[in-house]
Amino acid sequence: MPDRVDLVIHNARILTMDPARPRAEALAVAGNRLVAIGGEAEILALAGPGTRHIDAHGGTVLPGFNEAHMHIFGGSVSLTQLSLFGVKGFSALKEAVDAYAAQNPDLGLLVGLSADYTILSDTEKVTRHHLDAILPDRPFLMFAPDRHTAWANTAALKAAGILEGRDVGVGNEIVMGADGLATGELKEANAIDPVAEMGITAGRDHLGIGTGGDPAHVTAEERASDLALIRRGLAYCAELGITSVQAMDGNLYQLEILAEIERERGLPVRVRMPFHMKNFMPLGMIEEKGVAWRARFTGDRLRSDFVKVFADGVTESGTAVMVDDYADQPDWKGEPLFTPEHFAQVAVEADRLGLQVAVHAIGDGAVRLVLDGYEAARRANGARDSRHRIEHIEVVNPADIPRFAELGAVASMQPTHPPGSAGLPLEPYLSRIGPARWPHAFAWRTLKDAGARIVFATDWPVSPLSPLSCIHDAMTRRPWREDMPDQRLSLQETLAAYTSEGAFVEFMEDRKGVLKPGYLADIVVLSGDIEAVAHGEIAALRPLVTICDGVVTHQA
Repeated sequence: MPDRVDLVIHNARILTMDPARPRAEALAVAGNRLVAIGGEAEILALAGPGTRHIDAHGGTVLPGFNEAHMHIFGGSVSLTQLSLFGVKGFSALKEAVDAYAAQNPDLGLLVGLSADYTILSDTEKVTRHHLDAILPDRPFLMFAPDRHTAWANTAALKAAGILEGRDVGVGNEIVMGADGLATGELKEANAIDPVAEMGITAGRDHLGIGTGGDPAHVTAEERASDLALIRRGLAYCAELGITSVQAMDGNLYQLEILAEIERERGLPVRVRMPFHMKNFMPLGMIEEKGVAWRARFTGDRLRSDFVKVFADGVTESGTAVMVDDYADQPDWKGEPLFTPEHFAQVAVEADRLGLQVAVHAIGDGAVRLVLDGYEAARRANGARDSRHRIEHIEVVNPADIPRFAELGAVASMQPTHPPGSAGLPLEPYLSRIGPARWPHAFAWRTLKDAGARIVFATDWPVSPLSPLSCIHDAMTRRPWREDMPDQRLSLQETLAAYTSEGAFVEFMEDRKGVLKPGYLADIVVLSGDIEAVAHGEIAALRPLVTICDGVVTHQA
């Protein structure tokens, strides 16, 4: 029996995610650990005069959600920017941008997010001239939902010095027009960053992803602003029932800000962040930075113990890498950001140093390149429990499906990303990959049945952050064609992909991700019974209480 109990949650439908005891009615917490879980009367009998009681009113109680792929700094900044989610047509776009510009007269760069590739129409592509007709005199930049493509007006292109183009490196493009000037379309980070750097963070929120580096100089005022933004983003995570995030930004600047928040008042959410390895970096950087950061950030609340890599871009812009040609663009398969040989060297070295690797791979060609690299690491270093990851996996070649289980590679996927889900249009995606690839796109069920471990996330701010909305999208997805397989997981498997499997991919399954005595007290209490509501109603549920490390971080 515990000496004391600080908190009990009762009158609950607890889904522990522990196969040994999958359900319970109540639980008890002392300090930052769960100390008991069981029946209502049994747990209430442990309470003392100072015990806090939380009545779940019959709602579901789960391990805190683990957002396995997101961008905490960029997501935090997005809370201040214009959402264009669901906006369609020039008139609606103009109305939204005009209102935002009027509300923010002092912003040097106005930024819009989640602008569909078909925001004007299914056939008309955005150019700087469209945006000039809305904002002729103030720099404006709007991002596609995937944030791998953006569009800028002439004022922004001029201010950034790229109206006449610039060499932005392999896999990146400032799209040029017949008049010798930029059209306004910018593909990938190197092309987007010159404009984005005029924003409120001067691009600091994107440095880890875009350059793998840190800001050269930051004033005290700028750092205080960044810290406040990140603190706001962390609080927003807690409001959504999230207790762990795996933030893919990957730079020391952010890690040090997070460490300062942890020292001053404690992080309300556990954060894990990688070192970001870019294709121009010498191989020795993996040891110089990746190993050094692992030794410095070792706690259960802030860790840096893996390496992030980009293998390709995204399908809509033609920068994802395919095994065969794009269906709508013969003789084009995309261009990988790493050659197979170069990526294999990175994988072998990181694996040799005991660092997990997580690789952005959208197209089936990029997925194959990454699996080949993981196989090379196994040959060079011997088989070990590496849990190397592949992020996104929008398309996978059938021949590569069994290799996930064979190599122990984790599939890190986003239920908010399939076209037709979460308000996303079907085009141009379906035409780009072509019907032959449709059955193997976003293939959660296929990969799971083949033995792959799967974690779910949103890639915030690419998609809205709410785990409950993401779970809703996962459970309500429909095939694009009647003869296609249903790729949904069961509700229990989907919840595991947001809780216990998230802990597994972090090598923390021995202390979080399930609700059992001795484990960290990371808990979310929902406003209803997630098993009883229709799948289409899951997004209407709300986190009533979030507890991280035994501390209530959100209470509705």
